[in-house]
Amino acid sequence: MSEKYMKIALAQAKRALGRVSPNPLVGAVVVKRGEIVGVGYHHRAGSPHAEINALSKAGRKARNADLYVTLEPCCHYGRTPPCVETIVDRGIKKVVIGMTDPNPLVAGKGLAKLKAAGIVTTSGVLEDECRKLNEVYVHYITRRIPFVILKVASSLDGKIATRTGDSRGITAQQSLQKVHALRNQVDAILVGSGTVQADDPLLTTRLGGKRGRDPVRVIVDSTLSISPRARVFNPNSRSGVIVATTQRASKRKKEQIEKAGGTIITVASKDGRVSLRSLMRILGKREITSVLIEGGTNISTSAFNEGIVDKIIFFYAPKILGGSLAYGITAGKGADRISRARKVHDLTVKKCGDDVLVEGYLNKPDPKRESSKNSLGKRYH
Repeated sequence: MSEKYMKIALAQAKRALGRVSPNPLVGAVVVKRGEIVGVGYHHRAGSPHAEINALSKAGRKARNADLYVTLEPCCHYGRTPPCVETIVDRGIKKVVIGMTDPNPLVAGKGLAKLKAAGIVTTSGVLEDECRKLNEVYVHYITRRIPFVILKVASSLDGKIATRTGDSRGITAQQSLQKVHALRNQVDAILVGSGTVQADDPLLTTRLGGKRGRDPVRVIVDSTLSISPRARVFNPNSRSGVIVATTQRASKRKKEQIEKAGGTIITVASKDGRVSLRSLMRILGKREITSVLIEGGTNISTSAFNEGIVDKIIFFYAPKILGGSLAYGITAGKGADRISRARKVHDLTVKKCGDDVLVEGYLNKPDPKRESSKNSLGKRYH
């Protein structure tokens, strides 16, 4: 029965996908004598939490009811008051949670306060589902850097473009729609200067009749080679453009990019190029919790080499491009032995229209890191 109500809470939480950063996605359900009397979810950072919304809908029926919530209730003052106090005041008799909050300001303290108030508590119901839903939040709150997703559209033989650089239409329309849905959920989208020069993309979210949200656009350009007239500097989008460069960039070009609407950040270099690891730390300080990389061969290669990729989403089209001069997913020397290949775990494979969608993880979560203390928590909730 607990799983039934937790699934409803999870469905509630998903309603705010892409809208709560840097906070977690949270859903809650109030149940009294087998009847759902209130549901709610966290809409956006700074707004009431899921528990408060569900309790408000329950009204007086909340007394002696059970509360199901996907994440441990907070117990500290942040942008909103602590939920634990409201739960106690409203007379809830039992709280069932999906997972404890890795935020060091909570991390079990919320449950402890509920128990001290005489409320029965249970944790770990559909924990894997709750943790996957908040994989971005868990990663960011414990590591201080964004959760990085590498998206690739490729032929079956691992080519992302022909030898002439043609890549348009390589995957089906269903795959493209899924990519735009993903853009709607992340904080930032990142490409290299080569992609901007070759494709002149907008890097916006286009969901047909549905309302989408543009992620912050991040361009990696070590020498500021892109044109200030590139379409990425779209005045109709409010999300903004960050251009990451190095000391090699000229002052004149910086001024041109800033005049076009870009925000210049100078990043430490690695082998003459922008260090992606350093860039992730800078983006983390800007409260960018998730980054979707949609670049070409060079940026993908650098991302793998620097070990910043947490999740891969590969769309394989039923096509063979062939040829040694066609652009591959990665380049460079690569691993010299099979034993040194990067291992992808928790792999899933499914159809997406005519394409094959492969998802998996590279940087396996470390539970010890999740329980370590850091100073991030004070800015959240």
